[in-house]
Amino acid sequence: MKTLKDVKVGETAVVSKLSGEGAVKRRIMDMGVTKGTTISVRKVAPLGDPIEVTVRGYELSIRKADAQMILVD
Repeated sequence: MKTLKDVKVGETAVVSKLSGEGAVKRRIMDMGVTKGTTISVRKVAPLGDPIEVTVRGYELSIRKADAQMILVD
């Protein structure tokens, strides 16, 4: 399955599942990243971390480690 980390700049994806557990999963969900949400990748930092995405109409920066826990279609 593809993760948010694999999505290229300018592409849009839909969240299919959140892996991870406990506080990390809760923090990602609190940022608005839930199943069925559309995410657009806007930018990637020069060294690849973090990734800037648009979720529910606002910009959000996510670390690659967290982006790897977000499975997308």
